[in-house]
Amino acid sequence: MTDQDFTHRHTVLVVDDTPDNLLLMKNLLQDHYRVKTATTGEKALKIAASDTPPDLILLDIMMPGMDGYEVCRRLKRDPRTMNIPVIFLTAKAEIEDEMQGLELGAVDYVTKPISPPIVMARVKNHLALKAMATDLREQNEVLEQKVIEVQASHVLIRRQSDEVKRLYDAVVAEQKRSVELSLQPGIMVGVEKEERPATHWLLSLRLRLPWLQLNMFTAFVAAAVVGAFQGTIDRLLILTIFMPILADQSGNTGSQALAITLRGMALGGLEPGKERSLIRKEALLGLLNGALVGLVSAVGMYALASVQHLSSAVMLGVVVFLAMIASCFISGICGAFVPLILKRFGYDPATASSIFLSTATNVASMGILLGLASILVK
Repeated sequence: MTDQDFTHRHTVLVVDDTPDNLLLMKNLLQDHYRVKTATTGEKALKIAASDTPPDLILLDIMMPGMDGYEVCRRLKRDPRTMNIPVIFLTAKAEIEDEMQGLELGAVDYVTKPISPPIVMARVKNHLALKAMATDLREQNEVLEQKVIEVQASHVLIRRQSDEVKRLYDAVVAEQKRSVELSLQPGIMVGVEKEERPATHWLLSLRLRLPWLQLNMFTAFVAAAVVGAFQGTIDRLLILTIFMPILADQSGNTGSQALAITLRGMALGGLEPGKERSLIRKEALLGLLNGALVGLVSAVGMYALASVQHLSSAVMLGVVVFLAMIASCFISGICGAFVPLILKRFGYDPATASSIFLSTATNVASMGILLGLASILVK
C-alpha cells in the first residue's frame, strides 16, 4: 500500500473558531486526507460522535463558549470518541498547558503560527500510531477469541476423553460378562474356568472328578427315593414310562429359571431386594407350565392305560397331571432359589447350581409321582 493510499483512507477534523485558520488547514491537508471542519466545540462533538467519525482531530484550545480543553474532556468520556487522537492547536505552549492537555488525553501540541511540514508529519505519525493501535486491538480480539475457542476445545476434548473412557470401561465390563456367560455352560457341569483345550489331562481329571463324585452322590439320593416306592412300581409298572418324561419336563423348567437367574447375576439385571419377586415369578411360571404340559401328559397316560385295559386309567391320568404341576412348580422355585442361596453363602452360583437343581427336580418329580400313585391308585 502506498502512502497516498494510506492517507486517503483517513479523515481529519479541524476545529477552530477562526475561518482563516480553518481555510489554511483545509488547504494544507485536503491533498492527503478527507477534511471536515467545525467552528465550535458543540459542532465538533456532534461530528466526532456521528456514524462517520474522524480518524484524528486538530483542536484549537482558545475558542468562545466551550474551549478545547472541555471538548477534549468530553471526547475522552464518550466511548464512541475516546479513541480518536486529539492534537491541540495553540498560540502558545506553556509547560502547564501541555501537562493539562496531555492529562485530558491529547496526544500532541502544534503551536501557531503553524509550520506545514510539522503539522503534516505529526498528523501522519499519529494516524499511523492509531492505525497500529487499532490493528493491535483487533489482533488482541482475534487472539482472545482463539483462546476462548482453544479453551472450549480443551473442555470438549476432556469431555470426549471421559466419554471414551466410560465407553471403554463399559465395553470391558461387557466383555467380562460375556466371558463369564460363555464359561457358565462348562462350569455348570463341573468344568472349571481355568481349564482350556490345551490343559493337561491329569489337571483336567483333578478339576472334574470332584464334581462327578458330587453328582454321583446326588444320583444315589434320587435312586433312594425311587427305591422307597419299589412296591408301587411293581404294582403299577406303567409309571416307569412317565417317570423320565416327568423328570425331563421338571428339569427343563428348573433349567430355564436357573438360566434367567444366572444371567441376571452376570449382567447386573438382578437388583438387590428383588430376589423374592424373582422366586415368585418362576414359581408361577412353573405352576402354569406344569398345568399345561401336565394336561397333555395326563391324556397320554389315560390313553396308554386304557389300551392296557387298566381299571385305574382315569386316576393314573390324574396322578400324572398333579405330579407334573407339583414338580414343575418346585423346579421353578429351585431354579431361582439354588443359585441365590449359593451366592449368599459365598459360593460361585454357576459352579454347582445345576447339580443341586438336578437332584431337586429328580427327587421331586419321581417322589411326587410315586407318592401320589401309592395314595390314589389302589
